[in-house]
Amino acid sequence: MDFPSNDHVLIGLDRADDAGVYQISDDLALIQTVDFFTPIVDDPFQFGQIAAANALSDVYAMGGIPKTAMNLVAFPGNDMDLAILRAIIEGGIDKLKEAEVVLMGGHSVEDKEIKYGLSITGTIHPHRILAKKNLKVGDSLILTKPLGTGIINTAIKAAMAPDELCARVIEIMAALNRKSSEIMADYAVSACTDVTGFGLLGHLAEMVCGSGNSVTINATDVPIIPETLDFADMGLIPAGAYNNKNFRKQMISFAPDVPRVIQDIFFDPQTSGGLLISVDPDQADKLLDALVNGGMPYSSIIGKVISDKNEKINIS
Repeated sequence: MDFPSNDHVLIGLDRADDAGVYQISDDLALIQTVDFFTPIVDDPFQFGQIAAANALSDVYAMGGIPKTAMNLVAFPGNDMDLAILRAIIEGGIDKLKEAEVVLMGGHSVEDKEIKYGLSITGTIHPHRILAKKNLKVGDSLILTKPLGTGIINTAIKAAMAPDELCARVIEIMAALNRKSSEIMADYAVSACTDVTGFGLLGHLAEMVCGSGNSVTINATDVPIIPETLDFADMGLIPAGAYNNKNFRKQMISFAPDVPRVIQDIFFDPQTSGGLLISVDPDQADKLLDALVNGGMPYSSIIGKVISDKNEKINIS
């Protein structure tokens, strides 16, 4: 397709990235993104929180500051109590207030299935954009949230997850990536993305493709919500994980001793996952300490960028 564009588009549809970037002046660019989905938890307020955190995350991953938001709503108004919709929107507003983002309006349609999300506009200096494909050889890779939300959400839907686990996972998904983004701005970060529907390896593959480099991942260093292992072993793997694996399997290599359940978890589609940060190795430990001390206790150095033009992901 021949998409419309112009010279002010710094990141557009010609490359896969977390958001589009449009330059306004020498020192100002706009970041634009949109995301919405169907409910993943029963509580409407919590669903709104998670959806908003997820939508805001793309701006944080680019290194930007979200400024305004527009609601996107699909709701069966003729068949469902409008109090549910109100609670969803209130959950979204709760996270917008936390992010200091202004809700400017939105649009709603009648639909038999609930859907909610937001369009977000943020700002950034044109020279400080963190695109996916700027990996540098030697960089360390840091992940700020644990994996497993897709698998555990599957267990929640099957009424197999205890209340304490449900609450913990909801807290993880509803947590903004704001603080992580603010902290990494003080370090030599070359590339960043957020881990969502394509899973850890799917989003890492987007960083690797076109970079001219490869990466190695230490499986035991990747943070995982502990209960995920048991649920994965039971076979509670969402269909999206298999789709992610089939799409990227040609560029991914697992060492023989990496268990199958770990492999499945690495492809698990996440909701409002953490940031995946590529940082100068000399600053990696300091950035990690800052993230952990700043309230991201799951943060971990999970691998590094290596010089290999085959653009592979090697997990050992």
